Amino acid sequence: MSRVLAGGLTAVVAGTLLAGCEGGGLTGDAKPSDSASAPSAGGSGVGTSPLANPEGTKPGLAPLTSEQDRAAARRLIGKVSTKGRGPKTGYARDRFGYAWMDSADGVPLAHNGCDTRNDLIKRDGQDLRFRDGSDCVVVSMTLDDPYTGTTIEWRKAQATKVQIDHVMPLSYDWQMGASRWPKDKREQIANDPLNLLPVSGSTNGSKSDSGPASWLPPNKQIRCSYSVRFSQVSLKYELPVTAADKQTMLAQCGG
Repeated sequence: MSRVLAGGLTAVVAGTLLAGCEGGGLTGDAKPSDSASAPSAGGSGVGTSPLANPEGTKPGLAPLTSEQDRAAARRLIGKVSTKGRGPKTGYARDRFGYAWMDSADGVPLAHNGCDTRNDLIKRDGQDLRFRDGSDCVVVSMTLDDPYTGTTIEWRKAQATKVQIDHVMPLSYDWQMGASRWPKDKREQIANDPLNLLPVSGSTNGSKSDSGPASWLPPNKQIRCSYSVRFSQVSLKYELPVTAADKQTMLAQCGG
């Protein structure tokens, strides 16, 4: 898990850019198996089963491999409602608040004096180095990227190498009903750690605002877990997905 290197250096993950993407709870019948955490597909870090991480406060995204967990995943995905994707008219990133605000109410890690981006880097990164005088701003770290199954050595000079992905994209949220929400609820989904993963910047860029029927992580081992996380966001915020997206998510978990 994350640790501070000798010297008390302090930190900045400047440039972890926002890609267009955005969380749901664990339902009673979706119990994870005893081995809730497993090594991530790439690198030496440890990811967490999404079934064992309903608040999104634990690091990474571990594969779901047991039939017990995959059955629980299918039950959870089955609870997601569907509808057609609405128009994107009126969407703008600032309709969800300014990027990485620490002041969003009602979500974990908010109001802790550290912006959302750095909270997520600290949650998922390893070998963290912080900017001098700060215990928030990360300047370098190692990331086991669930989307590609590779290990990324990140430095401030290569800021865009790692971006923060909204698992359920913000513009997707807008089209599925968030356009009618009050702004404080949009700020919640934009800063909820359940909906946020630090990942490869180029891979995040290829996703854009796609749903699962149009884009899935290149790392096939993680696709069921990704589908669960997408569904958790949908259920928590009572946002439907398209029928094609739900069908695709079920298929990733053997449905």
